[in-house]
Amino acid sequence: MEPQTSVKRLRSVYNEKFARRIAAQNGVVTLAQARESGVTDDSVHYLVKIGELRALSKGVYLSNTHHMSHEARLRAAVFACGKDAVASGLSAAWWHGLHDVAVARPSVTIPVKRRVRRVQQFDIRRRTLADVDMAVVRGLAVSGLALTVVEAATALPEGSVLMDRALQTRISLVKLIDAHERNAGRDGSAQARKLLEVASSGGRSEAEKLFHRILDANDICGWSAQVTSIGYDLDLAFVLERVAIEIDGWAFHRDSARNSRDMKRQNALANAGWHVLRFDWHRLTHDPEGVVSEIQRALGRNVGTSPY
Repeated sequence: MEPQTSVKRLRSVYNEKFARRIAAQNGVVTLAQARESGVTDDSVHYLVKIGELRALSKGVYLSNTHHMSHEARLRAAVFACGKDAVASGLSAAWWHGLHDVAVARPSVTIPVKRRVRRVQQFDIRRRTLADVDMAVVRGLAVSGLALTVVEAATALPEGSVLMDRALQTRISLVKLIDAHERNAGRDGSAQARKLLEVASSGGRSEAEKLFHRILDANDICGWSAQVTSIGYDLDLAFVLERVAIEIDGWAFHRDSARNSRDMKRQNALANAGWHVLRFDWHRLTHDPEGVVSEIQRALGRNVGTSPY
């Protein structure tokens, strides 16, 4: 075929609607979407033949104007799994903006009865989700925000922090509990239930108990609980060294007024000669060794640490 003829034919099949669809989907497009854009099957095959499109799986293509980005890879995985397939797990958490890191292997959930050929490039989980547990975000089907938060919180080493941040600005605890109960029995369900129970209580009393256990496990003594100084009650204090410890629960339970009061309180204690350390439930749960190290430095003691 003469070059001039090829250019003319390329323009005829790459109509504006098709081009917009490709641009909006990180270069990934399906055969069905091409048809919706007025592009025939023969034209798609022609674009593949001349290298304008690359076949990724049956009926799914990547334009040569785009590289295989994380966004493109996730779209391609979901598109390859057909109707009612959704990005899920940490893939959905990243797409929702809950998690900063894109996972190398996309995770896709498909209906139980769907038959899909497994491929090495992504993970497939079979579960039929309720409509409320599915959403479309930037043109891609993903698990709903509530279910995504619950699942991601059990998939990450410090997933409780992700859940706490989401509760501060994006989702309610009631919706998380509802999503958990609708999807009971999944992997990580027991862990999610425990996290939700702690979140419901605020986590502060659990954090205090956990902190005491950390001190005991590391043979740190010389402290007193509920010490009063300059009119403030301290959660725990090493009075001799003037080191005060403040224990927090989950951040979503704290409003701006309380944060303001706590800053005023901490400044007043510092001006009165107290070295104030703050630890929350997440830090005590996920980094007890780091907590002990900070206490050791504040006290100026050679405190031996032990695993907790």
